[in-house]
Amino acid sequence: MKTIDVIGIGNALVDQEFEVSDAFLKQHSLEKGMMALIEEDDQNKLIAELSKLGELKKQCGGGSAANSLVAFAQFGGSAFYCCKVADDEAGQFYRQDLEQVGIRTNLETQQNPGTTGRCLVMVTPDAERTMRTHLGITADLSVDELDEEAIAASEYLYIEGYLITSEIARGAIKRAKQIARENNTKLVMTCSDPAMVKYFRDGIEDILDGGVDLMFCNREEAELLTGESDAEAAAKALLAQAKTVAITLGKDGALIMDQQRQVHIPGVEVKAIDTNGAGDMFAGAMLYGLTKGLSLADAGRLASHAAAELVTEFGARLSKARQQQLLERLF
Repeated sequence: MKTIDVIGIGNALVDQEFEVSDAFLKQHSLEKGMMALIEEDDQNKLIAELSKLGELKKQCGGGSAANSLVAFAQFGGSAFYCCKVADDEAGQFYRQDLEQVGIRTNLETQQNPGTTGRCLVMVTPDAERTMRTHLGITADLSVDELDEEAIAASEYLYIEGYLITSEIARGAIKRAKQIARENNTKLVMTCSDPAMVKYFRDGIEDILDGGVDLMFCNREEAELLTGESDAEAAAKALLAQAKTVAITLGKDGALIMDQQRQVHIPGVEVKAIDTNGAGDMFAGAMLYGLTKGLSLADAGRLASHAAAELVTEFGARLSKARQQQLLERLF
């Protein structure tokens, strides 16, 4: 019997957000719209430069899969998260952040020396986010952090694309997929960032090996992965590896496709301030809809509206109250 809706595996990071100009990105040779890994000393130097620009806009728990699970849980789903933090102040903050929204974790028994990971999010006036991440201890996420009983008890296993930068984490993904397949747990993956496809393509292929039930990506990721020049052709190509493909298209909504259907989800017109976490929100909301028996069209509509709500403010997460208001408004 499945007692958990979704279990996720991903990085545990504390996000810090700053507003920057395109000139700042150029000055510091930061590739716009991409995530890149940096050493802790380099990250601290960048923080010092960012601090000269003004106040920190927002600090909160982060990580691609964690953001999706927070959205999922705040809509009303049951979620579990496998991750790794250090026994430091940031690690305690991260654990409490997840517990407050009702997400069960594997963190209760962890007492790891080291530093909890941190992600710097730099947002330009066009709402695009550029990230520089020091993974800290989450770089060593391994099979030891998997809760195999929880994976077996879950309806969906959600795998974060950012994990593929670590060979150890790729081993954990392989083991988690094996447990899922042995226990009829559906496999879901998200590319997480165009940089993962551009620079770590083999890792994405590892996650897709043997096929997945549901794949999330944005238009750029889908086109990079398939070599196609439009979203529809990319979605069709990805159906060779995923039973259902959901491609987000920014302000133009989303395209969801399986072997029988092709659903175009309209965009929602809003003034975007910060697109950080929009894809994570889309995935979390759509998964919630699917676990509650919504059609692809209705689950996609919920996801599109939730992502649109998110980009109107800073940060990768909405309050539970706003998510519940959205549910009431749409359904």
